[in-house]
Amino acid sequence: MRALKAALWRLAQAVPVALMVVVLNFFLLKAVPGDMADVIAGEAGAATPEFMAQLRSQFGDDQPLPAQFIAYVKKVATFDLGWSFRYNASVASLIFDRLAATLLLMGLALLLAVLLGSALGVVAATTRQGWLRRLIGLFATLGFALPAFWLGLMIVVLFTLKLGWLPSSGLDTMGSDAHGWAYLRDVTVHLVMPVGCLAFSYLAMYIRLMHEAVRDVSQLDFVRTARAKGSSRRRQVWRHVVPNALVPVVTLTGVQFGALLSGSVTLETVFAWPGLGQLALAAVSSRDINLLLGLLFVTSLFVVVVNLLTEAVHGWLDPRIEHGARR
Repeated sequence: MRALKAALWRLAQAVPVALMVVVLNFFLLKAVPGDMADVIAGEAGAATPEFMAQLRSQFGDDQPLPAQFIAYVKKVATFDLGWSFRYNASVASLIFDRLAATLLLMGLALLLAVLLGSALGVVAATTRQGWLRRLIGLFATLGFALPAFWLGLMIVVLFTLKLGWLPSSGLDTMGSDAHGWAYLRDVTVHLVMPVGCLAFSYLAMYIRLMHEAVRDVSQLDFVRTARAKGSSRRRQVWRHVVPNALVPVVTLTGVQFGALLSGSVTLETVFAWPGLGQLALAAVSSRDINLLLGLLFVTSLFVVVVNLLTEAVHGWLDPRIEHGARR
């Protein structure tokens, strides 16, 4: 019952956040100079004032800003994200056609970064081998220092152009009619470089964070008590230290989910990945406001949902957080 009340309270807190996102997205995008009529006129080379007025009337940009906002809110309230005049398709269909590719890339990259980074952080904090600790530290430093887009270009040059081991672009082989396991293998091969590159960019943060968290938790009284009772070193680390050190890692994971979308825009361009990043870039270039609003709304909702899940995991890992929130 308490868990249900806590979940409902978090959901109630998320509603005004979602409403604020809708308002800010709309007015910030409307404040940007230029619209799709300007882009179409530029592509045509010239356009008469009558033609420009007709375009703006078709796009709904000739209405006063408050009227445009009310119409937009009514559509969002009915889960209608509008129409993309650039693609001549509904915004919802465009987004959900590419959402799976982006979530696959982001999810695998984040999972790899969290698991490998946390494991290396634990090893760095607990190992007695100085060379291993320095090697992990060097690996983390490289993760901070190398830009993701540069690393992506370099591994394309190495593994595609030089060695010919991995495909450089796309979700699958163009024109392939593979099915079942053959298709799964094809997609997996295409995932290796973009997932590895994106995960490497965030890996260093988890190594450093887990390393510091393990060292701090190891000095707490309950760990010293377990040590005084004769608990083995391995049991101390995995039973007492690691579960408590995971709390800041979970926090960072929730924050990184939103940041991953902006990072995936760059890598989706480098690897020609058919995801939301490529779609957002095309929407910005063509001033497709309806598509941009839809993208911002959907991704903002995902961030809100992930934050709710992060708080729930916090309460599960450390019940004191949940009790403190209720007080």
